[in-house]
Amino acid sequence: MGDKGTSNYSDVTDFILVGFRVHPELHILLFLLFLLFYAMILLGNVSMMVIIITDPRLNTPMYFFLGNLSFVDLFYSSVIAPKAMMNFWSESKSISFAGCVTQLFLFALFIVTEGFLLAAMAYDRFIAICNPLLYSVQMSARLCVQLVAASYFCGCVSSVIETSMTFTLSFCASRAIDHFYCDTRPLQRLSCSDLFILRMVSFTLSGLITLPTIIVIVISYLYIVSTVLKIPSTEGRKKAFSTCSSHLGVVSVLYGAVFFMYLTPDTYPELSKVASLCYTLLTPMLNPLIYSLRNKDVKEALYKLLEKKSTIL
Repeated sequence: MGDKGTSNYSDVTDFILVGFRVHPELHILLFLLFLLFYAMILLGNVSMMVIIITDPRLNTPMYFFLGNLSFVDLFYSSVIAPKAMMNFWSESKSISFAGCVTQLFLFALFIVTEGFLLAAMAYDRFIAICNPLLYSVQMSARLCVQLVAASYFCGCVSSVIETSMTFTLSFCASRAIDHFYCDTRPLQRLSCSDLFILRMVSFTLSGLITLPTIIVIVISYLYIVSTVLKIPSTEGRKKAFSTCSSHLGVVSVLYGAVFFMYLTPDTYPELSKVASLCYTLLTPMLNPLIYSLRNKDVKEALYKLLEKKSTIL
């Protein structure tokens, strides 16, 4: 690679993913933990997509967004988990330069897309509860496709900017990334370039992504709560809140983990890794569970699908 003190990013051919700084004996435990989480992510999210596609009763805007959420959860966890599991058994723990670029780009794309999808889902619940008579008109198929496409577009644009700026840095401190995947903050620690512009751009991007999505979610729920409290019957209020509780749970888990990670000081990298684990594996695993356990339509569709398969067998 050349001398580490003078090497530029163009000389770097690979990085080393340090992962969790634990005793080697614990690597097998971490491998099994990652394997369990990833298996549940695959099972839960693939099942959710199959149920939504095959059951005509779930052909509604809410489940269209939920299907896309499962797709995003499945793919951004797949960008991280397989490589992390391989590294628990690998001596070198290396990742190629191109592999690191790809991992950061895809992860940033999908995680930002998920934030915008959750905002679109909050807007969908707002229309469903506050304007039920106009729901089918306002939440048209065309608007739903546009909202999903816009979510992916915003994810792609922000990912291109973040990834391109990160990998135009000069990496001369070390090749060892103190994380279990390629992320912006650990990569910045390896650079000897001036990080002021990158940090300002990252801060601005985070603001442009986080603030609008949180504002849409908060305002939607303020209107929802206000409308639900006006419903005279307890049963009516309970039914209205039940349609939102799953979404609110998913939002809380994702944003809680993200804020915890980015508010963790750089002096505690192991704490940051634990927070990253929450939204790279825990959130995609919990999302289908939250929606299936708390959603009557999904449970009925799942029972129907299982009955059909048992009849075939």
